[in-house]
Amino acid sequence: MAEDCLFCRIVAGEIPSERVADADGIVAIRDISPRAPVHVLVIPERHVDSAHDLGPDDAGLLADCFAMCARVAEQEGIADGYRITTNVGELGGQSIAHLHFHVLGGRQLGHIDSGSPEPPA
Repeated sequence: MAEDCLFCRIVAGEIPSERVADADGIVAIRDISPRAPVHVLVIPERHVDSAHDLGPDDAGLLADCFAMCARVAEQEGIADGYRITTNVGELGGQSIAHLHFHVLGGRQLGHIDSGSPEPPA
């Protein structure tokens, strides 16, 4: 546990959160500033700064995180369509340096801007 990490402290129960699920070293909590009707954060208990810091030995951790994302989608009734995102670094929009995945759904989600021009009509 990184003592100065907000998510490590939430996972440890030092800071209250609305837990949706937990299993196999992975915790799912509701986001306090939701961007969709369903916005749940899937957080590994083991501290990893971001997806950039994952290595070949982390395949099991990723599998567990994605299994939790699927479980959350089923539990929240959004399994027919949802988004899973993670941000890397401050320039990538990561505000807390602890690997986590956003599970978003409950409404039609727009396309993510790819930066490429729109196709001709």
